[in-house]
Amino acid sequence: MAITFNERTKEFHLFNNEISYIINILKNNQLGNLYFGKKLNERDSFEHFLQTEARALTSCVFEKDGAFSLDIIKQEYPSYGTSDYRNPAYQVKQVNGSSITNFEYKDHSIYKGKNKLQGLPATYVEAEDEGTTLEIHLEDGVINTELVLYYTIFEKYAAIARSARFINKGKEKIQLTTAMSMSLDLPDDDYEMIHLAGAWSRERHVKNRKLETGIQSVYSARGASSANHNPFIALKRPNTDEFKGEVIGFSLVYSGNFLAQVEVDYLATSRVTLGINPSGFTWNLEENEEFQTPEAVMVYSDNGLNKMSQVYHELYRTRLARGYWRDKVRPVLVNNWEATYFDFDEDKILAIAKAAKEIGIEMFVLDDGWFGKRNDDTTSLGDWFVDKRKLPNGITSLAKKIEELDLKFGLWFEPEMVNKISELYENHPDWVISTPNRKDSHGRNQFVLDFSRKEVVDYIYVMMEKILLDAPISYIKWDMNRNITEAFSSALSADKQEEIMHRYILGVYDLYERLTSKFPEVLFESCASGGGRFDPGMLYYAPQAWTSDDTDAVERLKIQYGTSFVYPISSIGSHVSAVPNHQVLRETGIDMRADVAYFGTFGYELDLNKLSDEEKEIVKKQVTFFKENRELIQKGEFYRIVSPFENDGNVTAWAVVSKDKKEAIAAYYKVLNEPNPKRLTLKLTGLESNTKYSVNGSDDYYWGDELMNFGIPVGKLFTGSLDDAHGKIVKDFYSNIFKIKAI
Repeated sequence: MAITFNERTKEFHLFNNEISYIINILKNNQLGNLYFGKKLNERDSFEHFLQTEARALTSCVFEKDGAFSLDIIKQEYPSYGTSDYRNPAYQVKQVNGSSITNFEYKDHSIYKGKNKLQGLPATYVEAEDEGTTLEIHLEDGVINTELVLYYTIFEKYAAIARSARFINKGKEKIQLTTAMSMSLDLPDDDYEMIHLAGAWSRERHVKNRKLETGIQSVYSARGASSANHNPFIALKRPNTDEFKGEVIGFSLVYSGNFLAQVEVDYLATSRVTLGINPSGFTWNLEENEEFQTPEAVMVYSDNGLNKMSQVYHELYRTRLARGYWRDKVRPVLVNNWEATYFDFDEDKILAIAKAAKEIGIEMFVLDDGWFGKRNDDTTSLGDWFVDKRKLPNGITSLAKKIEELDLKFGLWFEPEMVNKISELYENHPDWVISTPNRKDSHGRNQFVLDFSRKEVVDYIYVMMEKILLDAPISYIKWDMNRNITEAFSSALSADKQEEIMHRYILGVYDLYERLTSKFPEVLFESCASGGGRFDPGMLYYAPQAWTSDDTDAVERLKIQYGTSFVYPISSIGSHVSAVPNHQVLRETGIDMRADVAYFGTFGYELDLNKLSDEEKEIVKKQVTFFKENRELIQKGEFYRIVSPFENDGNVTAWAVVSKDKKEAIAAYYKVLNEPNPKRLTLKLTGLESNTKYSVNGSDDYYWGDELMNFGIPVGKLFTGSLDDAHGKIVKDFYSNIFKIKAI
């Protein structure tokens, strides 16, 4: 791992054992991009990578030099209006109304390690030799403003983290109207763009489209990263699949409005930009003020999509997630929401907790309805004090009683929201995000608190801190069930109203930072109506997220498969819920529900006292199985084998393999059975070819190359003969788990 600077050719070369990233200082003293991809040997010059030529009708930087036009040069962090007509990485509006800038190279620094981003989540290193950072300082002398570009290359990962910082050193105010986290010009357009799209209860479905001339993008303008689009895209070559071919991933460590865009120009150059959504964004910088963009993480793989995902998994699990729970396996929990909704009292809660203890569950989580006068979703958000009609002895007493059962206790909050029927709203109606003289849109009977205001964040912090100090609470589920509308803050001046969306997210991060610092051993799980804010920014504070409100085993195959493109298995909140399923009314067996939920944090979302004795015994075995294997599941290497988004989507398969290749757990799922079916085998991956393995404890053995190239039968087929219908038969909503161990 190294970053070199060639004084003669003015080239930066960032490289480790897998990748190279090459930047040059152009003849106009701005920055060009020469290369990003598989590692290249260091050499005395990469000047031949710079492509310039005279083109008809191009505007040029220098008189009598028709070949040097920014319209045809691959740039590093481009502006608009000085011979480049493509979308820029940034725009700075000045007091005279102009947005034309000229940031030129001033100097740079290269150092071991990686600095924090003030007030923002970001990847980190724990030792200086884990990463090397390049800071490039550019300056526009006309407006006396400095632009700093940050690049960190990691020693262990084919990944580069990027961000930018603007510093106004002049006496006149400037306005940032665009400030992306990164830009990358790729030399051709022979790519397909992958992104993760969806909606509530069907989040992060994998979408694939061929790049075409023009703009293709995904974005959020909701105040959160959203269930509709995730802040991630990947560009893959057309022949790339899970295990071969080139792909570049782009992931934004941010939880608010974002834009991920690829613009293909008339020369087939593909410009990738990623950062805060410029729509509705303006940031004012007075003298000596600065603005830091969120961090973008680029990952390169020439071994397919799965390798890209594994890099993100390991980096985000160990160098984005932080704290006490980062490296610990997660407790098996039961949540009372789908068991009781708002209708509960202490006796009902304790009865579920006692049943959980008998089954082997380790934590009970009390969901919505414990505070204020909360019997439905019309009231009491913001009033974070216990409803003693339901819990006459309070949260502290209940938590202690749960702990006396040798269970940990968890609690639900929705700290960013308020109902109009609440003491908080009565006392502080101006704390709601709302536009004067305009009608308020409605969503779930609740409104968004103005977290751009420090006094609002302080107030919520004090209420949550009191509960966490008084009661033995081991887990917080942090929900967020409404996006921002009528974005306006009564505390901001007119020229700062387009800062509110970013200031809001900074307020959310501030509250998270204070709580996680004060209560470092509490396990936080983020939630936003399920997966509406499942992004890398949240993982920095909460190492797991409620992946979707949809707990149906069939739907979760697509949701969890898509989520795995970026996010580690240890971050995927996944539970077994009751049937008929509360989101799609489907009935699947309890075996399949658990076989899907194992590949995440694992827990239950049902009334355990309503299970039959036979079902309780099955659940006991499920809990035991997960406890025995959660270290492998949550920390092993994840492999996607068969996609639910391809062919007819009837089959899904994946596996997790230990890093030493001595253990693996593979899962096969089939939604609907077929008449007179073809023989079904599962070809594994990630094993050692010359190692002997047992499958499910069998006395027989298989060589690794057999399991990967021939495969194993997925179950007993029903061919029409009732006499032959015994054992684990493949039928509708079928699943099978294979435990593979080296002999």
